[in-house]
Order: sequence, then structure tokens, then C-alpha cells
Amino acid sequence: MSFLARRATAAAPSLARAFSASARRDIAKITLVGNLAASPEVRPTSTGREILEYSVASNSGPKDNRQTSWFKVAAFIEEGPRRDFLTSLPKGSTVYVEGDAVMSSFTDGEGKTKTSLSIYQKNLEVLKRPAPTE
Repeated sequence: MSFLARRATAAAPSLARAFSASARRDIAKITLVGNLAASPEVRPTSTGREILEYSVASNSGPKDNRQTSWFKVAAFIEEGPRRDFLTSLPKGSTVYVEGDAVMSSFTDGEGKTKTSLSIYQKNLEVLKRPAPTE
């Protein structure tokens, strides 16, 4: 490397500068690609709001040793065309989901500590719908 090239590299400003004026928030993001286990359903919460819930099955590994992971996803979507579209998605639709992931711990009825992963949808895209059955 020439002297001028080394000098230009050394004089380059650092790109690690933060441009946010707000405080840092730690949040876990998750991206899923998989198939709907069933059509999404709307359920009431204890506070009177409605929540859209569904499960996504994601496969990994070779065909002879395939592993399936199941993820429960929730979304707060008000009544309207968007929610109607999501509830009309059939089982087996391949979806791309982006969301926030939250781990929580609780004690079950037998006194054992359990952990749970909650995924709150931020974005959903339908990649493929299953072929209609006749």
C-alpha cells in the first residue's frame, strides 16, 4: 500500500457515531419464514382489546432428518381490511413475519419455572398460498 493510501485510510472519520437523540432501547427482533398452522384467529384480551393470534411452523435440516419449530405470533390489528385479509389466510400459507421477541418466565401449577417466547408481529408478507383443494 502506498504512503498516500495509508494516510487517507488513517484520516478517515469513524463511522461508529450515533445519530439517535433518543435513549437506547434493548429489543430483540425475530424474522420467521414458515407455514401457517391454521388461519389466524381474533381473540379478546382481558382488557377488552382484540388480538390476532396464529402459529407459524418453520422447518430446518435435510428431508430425512427435518426438524419443525413452532412459533406463536400475536398482532394488535384494528378491525378493517387488513385484519380481514389476515384472518382469510388459509392453513399452509407460506409467510414472512418480522416481529419483536420477548422472553418471559412464569411458575406453572406444579411450582416449576417455565419460560415462554412471545412474538409480536410488526410486519407480515404472504409468500405463497396453498393450492386450492377440489
